[in-house]
Amino acid sequence: MPRLDDDLLGALRRMDLLPDGASVGGEPLTGGVSSDIWRIDLPSGAICIKRALAKLNVAAEWRAPVARNVYEARWMHVAGNAAPGCVPQLLGQDARSGSLAMAFLPADRYHLWKAQLRDGEADPGFAAKVAETLAAIHAYAAADPALAAEFPTDTIFHDIRLEPYLTHTGRQHPDLAPRLAALLETTWQTKRTLVHGDVSPKNILRGPNGPVFLDAECAWWGDPAFDLAFCLNHLLLKCLWTPRARDGFLACFRALASAYLARVDWEPAAAVESRAAQLLPGLLLARVDGKSPVEYITTDRDRAPVRSVGCRFLQHPTERLNDIAETWQRELPPMGSDQ
Repeated sequence: MPRLDDDLLGALRRMDLLPDGASVGGEPLTGGVSSDIWRIDLPSGAICIKRALAKLNVAAEWRAPVARNVYEARWMHVAGNAAPGCVPQLLGQDARSGSLAMAFLPADRYHLWKAQLRDGEADPGFAAKVAETLAAIHAYAAADPALAAEFPTDTIFHDIRLEPYLTHTGRQHPDLAPRLAALLETTWQTKRTLVHGDVSPKNILRGPNGPVFLDAECAWWGDPAFDLAFCLNHLLLKCLWTPRARDGFLACFRALASAYLARVDWEPAAAVESRAAQLLPGLLLARVDGKSPVEYITTDRDRAPVRSVGCRFLQHPTERLNDIAETWQRELPPMGSDQ
């Protein structure tokens, strides 16, 4: 059985979760590139502990400060107040090691949304619940602008999100670099509410009472359109992973966008949609040509529609999310014989 290192053991003790002299077991969990994540079996029961990594586990050189773990814990606190039950119970945070501890949610009751999408389970009703919960968090935080002072994370967000997704992609597409730089600047300057920064199906559990959000390491006071576009991007890309469910994924896209925009009350919904629709093609292109390409798009055949739609809407922006969904649907390659 893998052994916890002294750093994690010390963190557990500093969080008053591990009594002196008590034995503890655990196993590493998979699924992320930015943290070391463990299930820990304490005498009192199982918990989850995650420790932020200074260098992310991707091919490109990608570093970020481990202090982001502090702000993830703060995001969980705010989100839990905004939408009770939408995050695991936070058990402790240790700034020295960059670790936080939370309740362990068993996989037989909390199903990973990404795995369900991979298997072709496209449920627009659940996508709408994700949107409703996300909008509730954004609305709650927007109503309390004093929260901004608790998230001085501009540099972290730039290093983990804006540079690897927009700046790096611009280096691969020099003709689009000015447009991507303009999108970065708009996102950077838009300060509306508390942003999760990684609203991805791999970070959302389908629990018995609704969605549960994980991994808010990119927590930032900024543009809620980023969260909306980031999640919608994944629903488009899943059409290439599980083509037989593409119509369902596009229905999820529309359900999520509609449910979210219907609950925007901190600014005109059309303004959020416009920023999301302009940012989305940049994020789309970044998932094949940025620092963190999705692992399931591996052929030129599948990269082609991503580049085609991404480049088209970067060159000719739209303010409507559905315009992108309709074009994407037309650009998808014919389904193979295995479908």
